Amino acid sequence: MQVLLMTVPVLLPLAGGFFMLVMGTGREGAGKKQERNRLLFMEAVVLAASFSVWALILAGREGGREAVLFYLAGKDLKVFFRLDGAGCVFAGLVSFLWPFATLYASEYMEGEERQNSFFAFYTMAYGVTLGIAFAGNLVTLYLFYELLTLVTFPLVLHYRNRESRAASRKYLYYSIGGAAFAFMGLVFILIYGNTADFILGGVLNRGVPGFRVNTILFMYVLAFFGFGVKAALFPVHGWLPKASVAPTPVTALLHAVAVVKSGAFAILRLTYYSYGADFIRGTWAHYVVLAAVLVTIVYGSTMAVREAHLKRRLAYSTISNLSYVLFGVVMMNPLGMAAALVHMVFHALMKICAFFCAGAIMHKTEKNFVYELGGMGRQMPVTFACFTVAGLSLMGLPLFAGFISKWNLARSAVAAGGALGVTAVGVLLYSALMTGIYMLTVTVRALFPNEGEKTAALVGRTEPGWRMLAPTVLFAVLLVVFGVYSGPLVRFIMEVAEGVMV
Repeated sequence: MQVLLMTVPVLLPLAGGFFMLVMGTGREGAGKKQERNRLLFMEAVVLAASFSVWALILAGREGGREAVLFYLAGKDLKVFFRLDGAGCVFAGLVSFLWPFATLYASEYMEGEERQNSFFAFYTMAYGVTLGIAFAGNLVTLYLFYELLTLVTFPLVLHYRNRESRAASRKYLYYSIGGAAFAFMGLVFILIYGNTADFILGGVLNRGVPGFRVNTILFMYVLAFFGFGVKAALFPVHGWLPKASVAPTPVTALLHAVAVVKSGAFAILRLTYYSYGADFIRGTWAHYVVLAAVLVTIVYGSTMAVREAHLKRRLAYSTISNLSYVLFGVVMMNPLGMAAALVHMVFHALMKICAFFCAGAIMHKTEKNFVYELGGMGRQMPVTFACFTVAGLSLMGLPLFAGFISKWNLARSAVAAGGALGVTAVGVLLYSALMTGIYMLTVTVRALFPNEGEKTAALVGRTEPGWRMLAPTVLFAVLLVVFGVYSGPLVRFIMEVAEGVMV
């Protein structure tokens, strides 16, 4: 029973997606009734998985929070699920967002080709992402991390045109290369760790023969950049802007939940639960990864200002803001870890809201560039209001969720002290300024077109349907709600980081 409870949330979306792929629930070119059946089936699978996740989270330890799937190499190496505090945060985030993203996708993809294969892989990606959240050790996380590449690759390739093929190849090459570096870090944990299980504080054993500190630190840096591919860490970020050619429901999940958050979550696990923050803090490896994170924040926000394509602008914003999560991780203290988890949650809400707005704009107007949006805010006021809320939150303005997470990130930097803390806070302030420029220019352009700019062509443009609009409005509202009342969530995450909630 315990194994069943822990595996249902992961296996149900995998089985449901596979069933859609093989049996063709609502085949391509099917009538409205069959398409409706596909939507109902898909949403039922996703909701059932989400309810299972929350049942486990709310049940606590009494609900059966660990289950071995199978063993590798005898009983020395196991693949198993365990839902600890950090896993609860990530699994809760994913399971809350995915049903709404599925609802949004059902309207966005109407009339598109290859819908059946799209929704099949879209649903399977949910199960794989939950597998990463539930992973009880580095081996399990690595297996599902690799599987995530396989199920998201067809989504990036979906349109099958020249741009999609190029983007999907780049995504695959980067992911395979990153996985090779991450595997080296895994091997060294297996050799020089007491266990591969996730234990807050790390598992390294200095008493193992052949333990060399600099070698272990070098392997940590390799694994950091390996997992950093999916977190779009500079200089292994190049796949992410290219992947914006995928349908918006895909890019929203790539940028907000599934891929990039899995990369950041894997780095958090690697740092705090495998190698150990105490082992890394103050070493040359610490400064290498910190420098990479700070450069990525500056680079991503600067490139976003320069980018005119709306979805690619948001892609560069993701590159910058994902490194905010890594910024908290590399502070190497409990406050930094807590700030990283808080920003992981709030950034997901901010970015999925922004991408849903961008998708609605492009879907209804067929406009892709910022300079084409003049006056459009008057035809789509709700969409642009939500986009503005997401932009203000990304800037870190008080009364919005982004302020809470960025305030905690700044606190963790100050706690680190010295030149490191001052430099880190300076980078955060620079990025906040750039965020204001690249987000608010979109709103200003849409609401206040240039004098003489043609807006007649926009007459008749309307908001998207309720399936696209309702999730967008909900996420915008939540950004305000968490901006004024986030205490319980922040306290829970702080207990996770301090080891009180395990």
